[in-house]
Amino acid sequence: MKNRLLLFLILIAIQSFAQIPVDLKGFDKNKGVKAVVNNKELQLEWPVGNAEIGKVAIDLSKGQPVVGSLQIGTTGKLKTIAADLDPAIILTVGKRDLVSQNGWNIFFDKTAYLPYKTYTVALEKSGVKVVTSGSQTEISIAGATAGPFAGYVNITLFNGSPLMNVAAVMSTNVDSLAVIYDAGLVSKQNPWEKLFWSDTDNYVHSSLVSQTDNAASKAVKYRTIIGESKEGSLAVFPAPHQFFYPLDNCYNLEHVWAGTNYRKLIPGYAIGIRHDLLGDRRWVPWFNAPPNTQQRFNFFCLLSGEKDGKVLEKVKAFTHQDTYVPLPGYYTMSSHFHQEHVDDVLTKRPLPDMPGFVKAFRNTGVNIVHLGEFHGPGNPRGPEAKRWPELKTLFSECARLSGGNFLLLPGEEPNNFFGGHWMNVFPKPVYWLMSREKDQPFVEENKEYGKLYRIGNKEEMLKLLELENGLAWTAHARTKGSTGFPDKYKDETFYKSDRFLGAAWKAMPADLSQPKLGKRVLDLMDDMANWGQKKYVIAEADLFRIEPNYELYGHLNVNYLQLDQMPRFEEGWQPVLDAMRNGKFFVSTGEVLLPSFKVGNVGSGEIARTDAKGNVEIKLDARWTFPLNRAEIISGDGMEVFHDVVNLNDTEAFGEKTFTFTKNMKGRKWVRVEVWDVAANGAFTQIVWLE
Repeated sequence: MKNRLLLFLILIAIQSFAQIPVDLKGFDKNKGVKAVVNNKELQLEWPVGNAEIGKVAIDLSKGQPVVGSLQIGTTGKLKTIAADLDPAIILTVGKRDLVSQNGWNIFFDKTAYLPYKTYTVALEKSGVKVVTSGSQTEISIAGATAGPFAGYVNITLFNGSPLMNVAAVMSTNVDSLAVIYDAGLVSKQNPWEKLFWSDTDNYVHSSLVSQTDNAASKAVKYRTIIGESKEGSLAVFPAPHQFFYPLDNCYNLEHVWAGTNYRKLIPGYAIGIRHDLLGDRRWVPWFNAPPNTQQRFNFFCLLSGEKDGKVLEKVKAFTHQDTYVPLPGYYTMSSHFHQEHVDDVLTKRPLPDMPGFVKAFRNTGVNIVHLGEFHGPGNPRGPEAKRWPELKTLFSECARLSGGNFLLLPGEEPNNFFGGHWMNVFPKPVYWLMSREKDQPFVEENKEYGKLYRIGNKEEMLKLLELENGLAWTAHARTKGSTGFPDKYKDETFYKSDRFLGAAWKAMPADLSQPKLGKRVLDLMDDMANWGQKKYVIAEADLFRIEPNYELYGHLNVNYLQLDQMPRFEEGWQPVLDAMRNGKFFVSTGEVLLPSFKVGNVGSGEIARTDAKGNVEIKLDARWTFPLNRAEIISGDGMEVFHDVVNLNDTEAFGEKTFTFTKNMKGRKWVRVEVWDVAANGAFTQIVWLE
């Protein structure tokens, strides 16, 4: 009996340390990467720039840490950054409400307040596959499971950069799931001597590491935690925008952690990124996880032979230090902010000369901010004794806080007359009331305020927009309070008017299986073009209170407007509205920029003509930080939408290139372009119309 038990234990031990098979059929040795199997390790070397190489060793023994070692340096002089690391990934899985509102486009969901279960991703290594994809090398390790999810662990190496992406790529066949995740790297033998991070005031801090340190989260800037070892550093950080599911408030929710026994689920010392399960304590929709979709629960790592937190500067470069960089001929503009600054002023709350939200925007490189005041506080429908002073305060505060390279635009989300939710902007201060009694005039002159408008229906609303040259558009189209819009009013006179711009784009809902953000409104953009009117889509943030120490950048996006110069508030801002109305802008999360876009030598918002065969040349100047993933040339014929995907995985980090495509557009009525990188950051043009 004892002999049988001993034999059984020996067999278990042999099986647990057995070497798993390696599939190199998809690996291209001519792309500058070396891959060899040596002593039960799969060793890969890739060029990381500056004549250096990175090296990762994948342990092929079952029951052993996935990453045997991480190294960086020159050939023969490699520094070991860390050893014996495992991906540490936690999935918290809840239930999505697909019934009460609008299916997977739901925002008003409270998954965190309903029953949920938490699982760690377990990896029973059963095989490794290495595939070359352009300048990227993907290492896929089969055997990952977490509750109702199953899949594999994926490590992607990027030529030209010491950048790695680590992901649990998993799917489920269970319907109606919402998920949130924490992720990082864990080791039973802690390799880190120090931690480095930047606080929300942009000061770098450090602390000594002890194996007994209990796991704790930190509020940081740049979403990054750095582990320093004897020979170098490793920065761990998320995709800057994709990692954040939509919330009303962009609070800094302590998105990194370090220490042992994180959430009592990760034994060993780990550093990583995290979500607060309760979000901003309002609506908490988490991420969509539709059945049979490949969800990427991922994070990035950056290797460095430097110490003292210097690698943070290289991480910051991927997001331009969390700013929107200036481009010649453009000014950045962001829209839809319920700051309720007027209420703060009128209730005499103590305010600095420059409020925190203005500092936050100016620090982030946003030149033009379009407010959505009176969304809660305020009296947009009267009484007039309150409405007119509120507007006067709004206009005077916007004038006071504008100047230099910053313009604060008054605006509202009226949500009246048209249906659904919508935003508006006028090119100058306009006094108007969202109600009118039968005995009141539509417009009258007032000694103190000038023209006063009272609006009683959608026809009068359109008339006001026409008289004062304003613009309106659908906010958060097809979700939230705009569920079903603009579809339900696409045949209305006001929608067909040139005063109705189109819709606004935000990455909502969030779905980690998609290589892009905000598909909901990108699809709408194509539908609107096929409906026949010349409509455009601007970026919106749809955020409430903002302060400098919030995680603004992760939740933000901007429009790069083509403007010769910044308008002065006192002179009006008609050029801003002209750029919007004429489609003279592109939308960006910040990491991908499109300084020039031409179709047959004309720009967005203009009409291009194809040749006799229907061909047209598309020329696109692009700049990027993360390596690019794909471009999409999207067109329509009034009925169908056509997607021509261009693989850009041969690009490396921090590039700039002019792309030229010749495409047949016979029968097509419009065309536009999107560009997305490996972190799902991106930019998209406005439409060029075809004849």
